[in-house]
Amino acid sequence: MATYLVLKNCLFINCSIRLLVFFSKTVITKLLCVTLQINMAITTLQPLNILGTPLQCCCTNPLTGFYRDGFCRTDIHDAGRHVICAKITDAFLQFTLSMGNDLITPNPNYNFVGVKVNDKWCLCALRWIEAYNAGVAPPIYAECTSIKALEYTTIEVLIGHAIKI
Repeated sequence: MATYLVLKNCLFINCSIRLLVFFSKTVITKLLCVTLQINMAITTLQPLNILGTPLQCCCTNPLTGFYRDGFCRTDIHDAGRHVICAKITDAFLQFTLSMGNDLITPNPNYNFVGVKVNDKWCLCALRWIEAYNAGVAPPIYAECTSIKALEYTTIEVLIGHAIKI
């Protein structure tokens, strides 16, 4: 177990292997500032859409997206890859319901109001492709569909289903 001692401007760390390491607090502060700047730069990079331009908001009413921020963006925590912004159709709602995903029924426990026909909603890439293969894929908004969607299907397929905002 490590113990930490702070004396004046210095931080000493005493490790369990009895190795005494000296770090200047100013160096640690500078490293923390650089790390924060790098993290801020990484997290503020503008995500792109399938057209290669900045990703546009899909919808804020109802609030959609894995992060419920209106954007169809993803990261390692989003197992479903909610990257396709679609104009919801009844055919798609019935299809996804038949596959075990009820998007229609509100669920107050998750602050979910339910999705209705003509709503804009961030869909899971694989579910959209399943709907595409079944002939019931809803139209998409290319400007609001993440470039990550291209990891699951082609630009031609997506553009073939695209409508204007």
